[in-house]
Amino acid sequence: MKRVAVFGNAGGGKSTLARRLAEVTRLPLYPLDTIQYQAGGGRVPHDDYLKAHADILRREAWIIDGFGCMTSAWERFSRADTLIYMDLPLATHFWWVSKRLIKGLFETPEGWPDDSPMWSSTLNSYRVIWLCHRRLTPQYRRLIVEAEASKRVHHVRSPAEAKELLEAVAREHAGE
Repeated sequence: MKRVAVFGNAGGGKSTLARRLAEVTRLPLYPLDTIQYQAGGGRVPHDDYLKAHADILRREAWIIDGFGCMTSAWERFSRADTLIYMDLPLATHFWWVSKRLIKGLFETPEGWPDDSPMWSSTLNSYRVIWLCHRRLTPQYRRLIVEAEASKRVHHVRSPAEAKELLEAVAREHAGE
């Protein structure tokens, strides 16, 4: 486990899992939100984002959390040796986006650019949940089935499975 892509729908615990995984493995973490967005929530020019993403993929080790865009996502998935797909029930995604909004009124969520606009980001997340579920979820599910032959694949369907995955990785790294 040296190049890890953590992906899934909005509000699915990707960033939390990726942060904890980085702590356990000591692999460098690259949250795409901090690469794709500037302080205040403005987007980085797309070519600059693609260049930064390509620079990360050339590194020997990484954990990348998030989506980015279709081109960069599928390039990342092909280069990763480990895929972690967060595939929780839709109600969980909506609830966790709502919790992030409430918490974000008091402090910037960890891994978000400073001064990110919480209201508009939350409304966008609610919209993305439906779009991702209809368009990307079927593609993600096919991807992980096809990738099982050549990569380490984790299809996380509940918070308990996320916890079990982190515990297994911690045990594995304690034995190194």
